[in-house]
Amino acid sequence: MAYSSDGTRLFSCGTSKDGDSHLVEWNETEGAIKRTYSGFRKRSLEVVQFDTTRNRFLAAGDEYMIKFWDMDNINILTTTDADGGLPASPRLRFNREGSLLAVTTSDNGIKILANTDGQRLVRIMEGRGCEGSRGPPQQISTNSKPPIINALGAVSNVSSPIIATPERPDRTLPAVSMSNLAVVESSRTTDVKPRIPEDTEKIKSWKLADIVDSAHLKALRLPDSMTASKVVRLLYTSSGFAVLALGSNAIHKLWKWVRNERNPSGKSNASVAPQLWHPSNGALMTNETTDTNPEEVTPCIALSKNDSYVMSGSGGKISLFNMMTFKVMTTFMAPPPAATFLAFHPQDNNIIAIGMEDSSIQIYNVRVDEVKTKLKGHQKKITGLAFSQTLNVLLSSGADAQLCMWSIDGWEKKKSRFIQAPASRASPLVGDTKVQFHNDQTHFLVVHESQLAIYDSKLECLYLWSPRDVLSAPISSAIYSCDGLLVYAGFSDGAIGVFEADSLRLRCRVAPSAYLSMSIQSSAAVFPVVIAAHPSEPNQIALGMSDGAVYVLEPSDADQKWGSAPPQENGARPSISNLASNSNQTSEPPPR
Repeated sequence: MAYSSDGTRLFSCGTSKDGDSHLVEWNETEGAIKRTYSGFRKRSLEVVQFDTTRNRFLAAGDEYMIKFWDMDNINILTTTDADGGLPASPRLRFNREGSLLAVTTSDNGIKILANTDGQRLVRIMEGRGCEGSRGPPQQISTNSKPPIINALGAVSNVSSPIIATPERPDRTLPAVSMSNLAVVESSRTTDVKPRIPEDTEKIKSWKLADIVDSAHLKALRLPDSMTASKVVRLLYTSSGFAVLALGSNAIHKLWKWVRNERNPSGKSNASVAPQLWHPSNGALMTNETTDTNPEEVTPCIALSKNDSYVMSGSGGKISLFNMMTFKVMTTFMAPPPAATFLAFHPQDNNIIAIGMEDSSIQIYNVRVDEVKTKLKGHQKKITGLAFSQTLNVLLSSGADAQLCMWSIDGWEKKKSRFIQAPASRASPLVGDTKVQFHNDQTHFLVVHESQLAIYDSKLECLYLWSPRDVLSAPISSAIYSCDGLLVYAGFSDGAIGVFEADSLRLRCRVAPSAYLSMSIQSSAAVFPVVIAAHPSEPNQIALGMSDGAVYVLEPSDADQKWGSAPPQENGARPSISNLASNSNQTSEPPPR
């Protein structure tokens, strides 16, 4: 499955049991096929791969060639065999601009097809490679060859302009062969610029940003005509076009932003209100529940990478929903024990790690409806799970304040550790503990009501921050920003803290008065139960509130960022990449 570049059109390609392949566009609102593209070979030899570009073209590998369609026309536009040498169903991928198309060959190589813009890009890359070669000599294998950047001219059987911009119909799709592409890629390191130390005067004048007025940020309460219930789980879709909330009443709510003149990108933002979306049949996504008090249930939710399915539980069976139709595809794992946390395996969406109320972790294969193995090591229910492909591990956390690391290969426990209590806290730690890996996949964030902490792959605590002074209420939720540079934390008094991710130094505080109306502030203690971070906008967050509301927050247009980075005394700031060498710095309080 793939969306068009602007995220507004959904396409899928499948091969049926009889071997016939079908490329279709979907009507997401109705959950039905909008159009089926013609031109596929009957009984395709292999699974057909496809890709989209420029919100206009589709390309698929079939019958030892590449086939192209205009998205708005079911008839095939043209084909090319790229001068031969392609497998029966070549894999392919456009670059972001749509000027290059990578295609696999039958001899385990790659051909690059390029239009005029693509040829220009390749020449630039070749030039950078030549510039890089003027530096210190590098050892190159005697078997390696220099890049071949040959424009072979228009492919002979291309009868129509392909991947051409409307204003330049003369651009056709010549084939460009290239070997040893890694040499060209390595030349990009010449673009890296050295960091410039911060100005001394800026360090001296730095002050903690304290946002108390709505004029200093953008806050949008999402429209909601349904019965309000505490938001217990909150997610952005991977595309960034929608927000999904799960309430304590086991009902999901989905808000979608519409692409229009006010919002040309179609992405979520705090300036344009989205629609509370339902399929045409008015169906709701509702989890199975038990007679248990909703406040005693630990709900869980996970979204597939392509935003097509959501897996969710609210104390009863786990349900798998279709995000287009809200239909239940299947249910499994009937309690007891109830599921308390879900995490998709990073390499196989059919395998799910399921944290359970009885403190076990079940590795479950959805396709065959089978528990592959059961992991035991915690003493209380599982409250957090996170995979790391780099470390090849599953990290778990529980209400016993314990961290456990499991090998993905054999699922044996590699190590475990109880999180340390802040110096100001005498009683043992209890309560939910959440974990999330940093973008580097080796460091991770630990969230407990008593603390935020950064740990390394050895389960060593590198930095720890506990509530006090300007942020003294217990922590209710926290999450990394999408770029891994910030940590957003919500507090039970309604405040939001924005921290530097590499050191947990506080850079900005948002008071509840900045985003809550006076009537809400005075009526009850309303606070963010859960925080979600936008998948591509590092300064945008969504808040799921205890009164059932969902807010989207962004810095004001004047500020654009949340406060400014807090300085170190010597003017240098540590980065997450060198935390391992500073493992003796296990605690670093925020600046006052």
